[in-house]
Amino acid sequence: MTSSSDRTQKIRVLNDAFRQTFAGGKVVVSAGVAELAEIAVANALLEVARYDRFDEDNDPYGEHDFGAFEFLSRTFFWKIEYYDLTLAAGSEDPSDPQCTTRVLTLMLADEY
Repeated sequence: MTSSSDRTQKIRVLNDAFRQTFAGGKVVVSAGVAELAEIAVANALLEVARYDRFDEDNDPYGEHDFGAFEFLSRTFFWKIEYYDLTLAAGSEDPSDPQCTTRVLTLMLADEY
């Protein structure tokens, strides 16, 4: 049986790999982000990939599934959510990539 700390560690590793490479899941942007210039969107996504400022306030479960940063004098949020392979429901086990599709959403904070 896997302990909850082992499960959390697996989720964190999978989330970090996805966030840093955008491979193994889907990336979507909000309407407000989509309205920005392509170069701004690209640089905001680079900020997501480089993000490493996890702490108790923004990562209470240790899964590295949320972040916030300032860019272009705006606050951006990103969030990773876990779905089944068909994207029809939540994943039964986010620590298992065989039954999970990760979806990272990048949005402006004022869209939240």
